[in-house]
Amino acid sequence: MRGVGAGRHLIAFVKAPRLGTVKTRLAADLGALAALRFYRATSARLLRRLGRDPRWTLWLAVTPDRLAHAARLWPVGARVLSQGGGDLGARMARALRRVPPGPAIVIGSDVPEITPPLIARGFAALGRNDAVFGPALDGGYWLVGLSARARGLDPFAGVRWSSPHALADTLANFAPSRRVALIDALDDIDTIADYDRWRGRS
Repeated sequence: MRGVGAGRHLIAFVKAPRLGTVKTRLAADLGALAALRFYRATSARLLRRLGRDPRWTLWLAVTPDRLAHAARLWPVGARVLSQGGGDLGARMARALRRVPPGPAIVIGSDVPEITPPLIARGFAALGRNDAVFGPALDGGYWLVGLSARARGLDPFAGVRWSSPHALADTLANFAPSRRVALIDALDDIDTIADYDRWRGRS
């Protein structure tokens, strides 16, 4: 993937695309094969779209760890990290620590409407703030970023993941002196209702 990114790091959290292991809530209604096809197509398009942009360096944080270096699964030249163990917060904190110095943003790979202008908006917000979030419509978030000066923070303790409280819990971990920005809200595609809303918009 091209681009040195001027010290900006974009970390996409991805799952190895295997039948029965991705988008399991969506698969309950759509079927495991259709859910796999959706995830594989969505993540491939997203990585192509974001990996071409020279304004940042794209990293893939992969689970399961044993497939992080299965070259056949990932774009040629991709910078790949294993996510490691723990809950989502522990894995995001680990990924944010492992990339080189500079502002860093983490995104999910199951949000079809992520675009380079939205990522650029997130990095621009980090020029003036310690952290930035892209809210998800379910109460979580599709993007979280920390500025270079705030990279030592770990705002993910005690967060109720996969709940309507995830964003509020994370924001509550920041001291009042910290500046936090919000950018556009997007839909995570986790359920058939999310999928139908996205299909209607597309």
